[in-house]
Amino acid sequence: MKKLILFSFFIFLSSIAYSQSKDFILLKRGANQNSQIRYYPGEEITYKSKKIGYFITDIIEKVDQDYIYMSENIISPLDIEEIDIRQKDKRNSTLRAFNSLILGAGVILVSVDMINSVYHSGEVSIDKGVGITSGILMATGLAMLPLRYKTFKHKGRNHIQIILMRMD
Repeated sequence: MKKLILFSFFIFLSSIAYSQSKDFILLKRGANQNSQIRYYPGEEITYKSKKIGYFITDIIEKVDQDYIYMSENIISPLDIEEIDIRQKDKRNSTLRAFNSLILGAGVILVSVDMINSVYHSGEVSIDKGVGITSGILMATGLAMLPLRYKTFKHKGRNHIQIILMRMD
């Protein structure tokens, strides 16, 4: 019984050690943790290289010291010009939620005022102040739609790094 417990303990420790040896690609702008994006092997990445002038979507197979091995390509991080981060960047989901909140508040405000006017006077009318306020909310929400992080350009302070977390 002791041998079985000891064997299962070693299996557990080796699985923990293996799970922490995960390599990844780090998109980094400065030292701020919130602006760092990680791509792990098995994830899909959309990038534009210096040799090809358009975006390519590929799946990361593995990463090495100098190269990124994908399902259809092998590329160096130095050859990457831009990476499409619309789906990956968590700041975009925050902006999307804030945008939905502002648009929804404008629509709900005008809807509640219309329902209230039908209930009290029997006809549909919108108060001038409520109309201006809901119009400002909806216009702000529509103006914020294009304010999302679209691409990560590999220049200036932006760096693409390969992080190897192997225990050799």
